[in-house]
Amino acid sequence: MAKVGVLGSSSVGKALALGFKKHGHDVRIGSRDGSKIAAWCAEHGIAEGTFASAAEHGEVVALGVAGRAAEEVVQGVAGALAGKTVIDATNPIGGAPMKGILTYFTGPNDSLMERLQRAVPNARFVKAFSSVGNEFFVNPSFPDGRPTMFIAGDSAEAKAEVTAILDSFGWDSEDVGGVEGARAIEPLCQLWCAPVFLRNQRTHAFKVIKL
Repeated sequence: MAKVGVLGSSSVGKALALGFKKHGHDVRIGSRDGSKIAAWCAEHGIAEGTFASAAEHGEVVALGVAGRAAEEVVQGVAGALAGKTVIDATNPIGGAPMKGILTYFTGPNDSLMERLQRAVPNARFVKAFSSVGNEFFVNPSFPDGRPTMFIAGDSAEAKAEVTAILDSFGWDSEDVGGVEGARAIEPLCQLWCAPVFLRNQRTHAFKVIKL
């Protein structure tokens, strides 16, 4: 069992917090004021605190805030993230979709996670949980077997830690390299969301098929 701090009280943060609690971890979820989702936390038996207290609590930290707020949030708790594995579930969503495709505030040779890693260089960021709807974060069940979660990050040790978490959550992992790999992973959110916006279809995930 590990201590896990979840930064973000939206549906992404809540889904991650519930998943870690389900798998026996000691979870604290963080919001900006520390009491934003008090009723939800009481219902589910999960402690709530500020971003700072959740980051300090976690041996592993999961980042589930809105993409536009992510840099500010990690900079605000930079000291508490030093040396820790930070699971980055954010995407650089810039606004409403255009003909079913989300708009991003990053370009093709940039990624939000690279910006986060530069903002807090002594944290060990690993991209994960960013390419599927939050309803499938934990123990997804598909007829064709376990889906694939794409991960990236500069620390091999942190990626191994996240791979073990993903395995316990019912996912296969596909490592696409260093922090620059987030440039390939973050657009998968656009791809996953396209059927949602175009056809209200959200019962899918990605799977790598190998020979």
